[in-house]
Amino acid sequence: MDYYRFWQLLLDEISVAPKNGERRIVTFHDPRHYAGVLSEWRSLKSKRAGLKQVQVSTLIRAFVMPAAGAARLLDRFAESLNVEEDLRIQIHSIPGERVGTAVLPWGVKAIHAPQAWTRSTGVQVRIGVIDTGADYRHPDLKHSLTSGVNLLHRGMLPLDDNGHGTHIAGTLSAAGGSRGMMGVAPRALIYPVKAFDHSGSAYVSDIVLGIDWCVQNKMDLINMSFGMKTRSKALHDVVQKAYRSGIAIIASSGNDGKRGGDYPARYPETIAVGATDKRQRVASFSNRGPYIDVYGPGENVPSCWLREGYKEMSGTSMATSHVTGAAALLLALRPGLTPKELKLLLRRSSVPVRLRKGQRRVSLGGGSADAQRLLRAGTRTRRATAATV
Repeated sequence: MDYYRFWQLLLDEISVAPKNGERRIVTFHDPRHYAGVLSEWRSLKSKRAGLKQVQVSTLIRAFVMPAAGAARLLDRFAESLNVEEDLRIQIHSIPGERVGTAVLPWGVKAIHAPQAWTRSTGVQVRIGVIDTGADYRHPDLKHSLTSGVNLLHRGMLPLDDNGHGTHIAGTLSAAGGSRGMMGVAPRALIYPVKAFDHSGSAYVSDIVLGIDWCVQNKMDLINMSFGMKTRSKALHDVVQKAYRSGIAIIASSGNDGKRGGDYPARYPETIAVGATDKRQRVASFSNRGPYIDVYGPGENVPSCWLREGYKEMSGTSMATSHVTGAAALLLALRPGLTPKELKLLLRRSSVPVRLRKGQRRVSLGGGSADAQRLLRAGTRTRRATAATV
């Protein structure tokens, strides 16, 4: 393969293509071709302004580039490339009402997080939250938020212009004390990864690059409260890479109220989360089915919001942040747990859930998350393992 010609063909198309147009994810059948193309890109990018529109995921050996350029490359190098459409993906939440305060939200109490705090508060567990960013001015989050990364505007803080990411961060690890909100794991560290814009929309490539960043920066957990109906090879590849590197991905199943669910939660390497209401029933909007690993509180959940406020929201997004918080409590005690072991412990320690009246009877998968039971199960497993060594 002529690597210089590869980039010259792309630059010819970029020069006439509209900015902010459609994108494609390009991978290579032969790793040697990827290495050669990457080396040439590194030598050219400082000289050719058009190559600033190209991004790289080293984890799955992929380039993200304008669609027109990818089509031209496919015409010329079809035997060497795989080109995937860069699909849109949405956050999983239903807007609610602003509320005055949220000291100890019902969901945090429902999973028995306060009872677990005598043993663990999630201290120093690193959580990558791939979302809309976070409100760094919120007083309940000032001890929890770290710098993270802004994939939409590199070099800028991942500031939240939607609210969804701030809500997720609050449930995960708000630490406002007696005058503010408390999240599930108040001493965990949140690394906001801003991949979603103000409307709660992102591209698959943004998620790929976000997971890539989380792996490179050694997160312990990744919270992904979003999804789409279509399977993506690039997204599955990067999820598998994170799984093999020892990072558990906890993903929301979607809000269609159906048997089944969205990707990436449907990938076997993730921990798939459904939502319950205040009566420990499957929420009317929640997807359900045998692939759901665990459920969490997801209906009318109050949490942190923009401009130092609070808001109720519903969705499997909210349920996912409760489960990720519970996982952080356990990982603070058992930092060596693999994603597979964490999933098994979440399922084994869960509490049975019920269907609402009129909901179609199907296999529900796992039960409802319980942080106190999870810590007991996790430490019992450690003692049993130690006894056999």
